[in-house]
Amino acid sequence: MKRLVLLSLMLFASAVRAEPIGEVDTVFKLIGPDHKIVVDAYDDPKVSGVTCYVSRAKTGGIKGAIGIAEDKAEASIACRQVGPIAFTAPLPVQEEVLTERQSILFKRLRVVRMVDKARNALVYLTYSDRVIEGSPKNSVTVVPVDRATPIRLK
Repeated sequence: MKRLVLLSLMLFASAVRAEPIGEVDTVFKLIGPDHKIVVDAYDDPKVSGVTCYVSRAKTGGIKGAIGIAEDKAEASIACRQVGPIAFTAPLPVQEEVLTERQSILFKRLRVVRMVDKARNALVYLTYSDRVIEGSPKNSVTVVPVDRATPIRLK
């Protein structure tokens, strides 16, 4: 039983892990790391052949160096077909694919997958929220799926 739980956790953790693609400095900081924009890649854990690229601001300076900086609630997303699309199981109409903490207590970056059944497409929405107030800043991208590969729904 312990092995099954450990294996499940390892599979889940590897499915939503960010792969750093690159970064650019935006503001020089004399003490601590510079402010930057980072680009990470995330593979959809239930749709093989789809990768989402998310760019977001990362605060530097002393607070950024020790992990207590509040990053801006802004992100951009571009999901692309990077191989043959296949589904591991029927998909729900809407599902959170990724949640990543952006500050110690208050904010998470979220990516939600929605299925547009009429157009046989996958819609990915990214946004950042806070415990107290949500952020209206968001970004959306669409991955069309060939009609020969229908999207099965739960």
